[in-house]
Amino acid sequence: MPSLEIDGYPISYAEAGDPAAPPLLLVHGTLGDQRSFAPQMEALGAAYHVMSLSMRHAWPGRWEEGGDFTIDRHVADVAGFIGKLGRGPVRLLGHSRGGHISFRVAERHPQLVRALVLAEPGGELDESLGGKPASGKQAGGFAAAAALVAVGDEEGGLRMVAEQTGGPGAWERRPEVRKYLGRDNARTLLGQLHERRAPYSRAAAQSIAAPTLLLGGADSQPQFGVILDALEQAMPKTRRVTIARATHGLNHDNPEDFNAAVLAFLAAN
Repeated sequence: MPSLEIDGYPISYAEAGDPAAPPLLLVHGTLGDQRSFAPQMEALGAAYHVMSLSMRHAWPGRWEEGGDFTIDRHVADVAGFIGKLGRGPVRLLGHSRGGHISFRVAERHPQLVRALVLAEPGGELDESLGGKPASGKQAGGFAAAAALVAVGDEEGGLRMVAEQTGGPGAWERRPEVRKYLGRDNARTLLGQLHERRAPYSRAAAQSIAAPTLLLGGADSQPQFGVILDALEQAMPKTRRVTIARATHGLNHDNPEDFNAAVLAFLAAN
């Protein structure tokens, strides 16, 4: 599989579409990798050179290779990847934790992002966006899941993460194709214990210059809607679309509507 070396580490990716077409980068979330966007590759590749990245230490890498599984490291990796492509600003799409990474790339490196798509970006809000001080609810849930993985109960940890993002029974309802992605990346949860994910702030949201599509699932857990509401209100150039018949895994639950919304937005930006 192709890769680009960023700061001494090969960032591998899956690709689709004409390499001469405008670049579109996809950034996966927790427990994911480049395969997380399999339902998007053909459809988005009809108009773009799509590159679905595997974040440092996600499959095909291994968490045992070392630490450094932080938001800041992955933001630097995505920015470095875009710079090494040498094709100017790109269209950037991130889901869940990948949405947070993509948000930070657009915040810190505005010259690299032409248009931004955030599919239920993960994280928390600070007080300037109506969040509670030192809430830490999401981080606490992921820490508990990581503790299970650390003692060898990977399935228990994966179930806990699935239920935090998808509600009771989410792991059992998850298609097998998504379960094996989680199993391949279970130990990356250990890295997220120390990722130092800052909450979203009003100042950061207001600084995003790129036109942004906010995507949410109609059947998702409430916490994702709260984040989307706050970002929609604070970011200067947003469009919001709700994907019917979809939970937090919206790009898998309803890929047809997801892909159509992304293509329509990017065609205008």
